[in-house]
Amino acid sequence: MEQISPYAKIFAGTHSHYLADLICQRFGTSVGKINIQRFSDGEFQPIFLESIRGDYVFLVQSTFSPSDNILELLLMIDAARRASAYKIIAVIPYFGYARQDRKDKPRVAIGSKLIANLITAAGADRVITMDLHAPQIQGYFDIPVDHLDSSAIFIPYIENLKLQNLTFAAPDVGSANRIREIASYFNAEMVICDKHRKRANEISSMVVIGDVTNRDVVLIDDICDTAGTLTKAARLMKDKGARSVRALCTHPVLSGNAYTNIENSVLEELVVCDTIPLRGQSSKIKVLSVADLFGVAIRHAYENQSITSLFIHSNRRNS
Repeated sequence: MEQISPYAKIFAGTHSHYLADLICQRFGTSVGKINIQRFSDGEFQPIFLESIRGDYVFLVQSTFSPSDNILELLLMIDAARRASAYKIIAVIPYFGYARQDRKDKPRVAIGSKLIANLITAAGADRVITMDLHAPQIQGYFDIPVDHLDSSAIFIPYIENLKLQNLTFAAPDVGSANRIREIASYFNAEMVICDKHRKRANEISSMVVIGDVTNRDVVLIDDICDTAGTLTKAARLMKDKGARSVRALCTHPVLSGNAYTNIENSVLEELVVCDTIPLRGQSSKIKVLSVADLFGVAIRHAYENQSITSLFIHSNRRNS
């Protein structure tokens, strides 16, 4: 008897449907039929409206605020498992709670580990995500994790800018490794902003380590939340003699006064990805889509091909 290969089907959570549509266009299919039934008391229940028995099921859902997005993903995973899906792959462009990746003070939770445990316990077989706040979070999962890198999107954009005196800047010490790889790709210099916080989302002091005089500075980070760090770093770079300052951030959380901070800043532009939908508008914000990258990653996962080929800087190192 001829063996029938499993189909690949892509479904979307409520607040990531916009991205799933674009990913499906790249993959060459349409978003699967699912209904998130909501009850008057606030509970909800995902219902697959088509058979997924024996199929590869890709569930696209970023887990940004509110926490309903996380619970919705967990319920979709559980529903797919109970519907006898062959493999369940959680596609999480933005992995929420990633900043809670360690016990940095007494009596706190390690949120990212808890979320990883929940996704695994729900029944996911694999996770595809992008630019985790700390790469070691991959180790919190007991299932395979494909960790995509925004450099595949940002590097071509930076190349098209054709900046003459390019310098890359890390907005904090924790981002240094990420910046170092991209700076190496361009054979460019890098500087680091050393900041000290009084409390979360509030910076008390910041200094620049390195020279930015007459340089075109590109700040790169994984998350832009209140934009306080970025805008303060940009102002500091200009005060130190930078010719221009722009920022590239993967995940536009953009909470609190973020849009006002960005609009009133010295930044030439803030370039972000569409892992999270924008909640407001600013003339300085430009959005690049991750749909092509995730579409190809899903294709490679389905066909058991290597994911490494999707990393531009890795290709250059290995060439």
